[in-house]
Amino acid sequence: MTNMPVIVLAAGSSSRMRGADKLLETVEGEPLLRRLVRIGAAVGPVHAALPPPPHPRHAALDGLAVHKVAVPDAGEGMNASLRRAIAALPERTQAVMLVLGDLPDLTADDLKKVADAVDLNSENLIWRGMTESGKPGHPVVFRRQVFAQILAMTGDGGAWPVVAANRERTVLVALPGDRARTDLDTPEEWQAWRKAREHP
Repeated sequence: MTNMPVIVLAAGSSSRMRGADKLLETVEGEPLLRRLVRIGAAVGPVHAALPPPPHPRHAALDGLAVHKVAVPDAGEGMNASLRRAIAALPERTQAVMLVLGDLPDLTADDLKKVADAVDLNSENLIWRGMTESGKPGHPVVFRRQVFAQILAMTGDGGAWPVVAANRERTVLVALPGDRARTDLDTPEEWQAWRKAREHP
């Protein structure tokens, strides 16, 4: 599927980073958040769920074509971001790609591979990336038919109840290595990830 909207979830607090912001950590010369928004544009228009301004994450996106969705109730958890971002989509949106803001290994080709697998003429409702070894991960594409389920969610559990409820209508798309699941939440994880890239 081409020209599919992409939501980048980036309103969380980075609470395990002990004062640093994981979404502003540098990956290949640019903040992680900026990188994800930039590669998301390879699939379609990008909507970034962000803390309300002023917040440094807004400045990190300067100059990019991105629709910023402020999430004043981000303290509730991930589902506040999901609800606001889904509600901000154009009315005729048939499917949307969801990308978490802390996935440093995903590439534009990874996102396009999952998007290319989407078939709106099928009975499937969800498409998601998985690791080479078959573990489900990201990104995740949701069809319009499940938007109402996402809009009804509260708390910090993310869209996993929706995924679980529609497991039989989900397609998994293999991506290289562990890129579909590599997320970095602590300074130690970032340090280990950088060291591994320097000495593969």
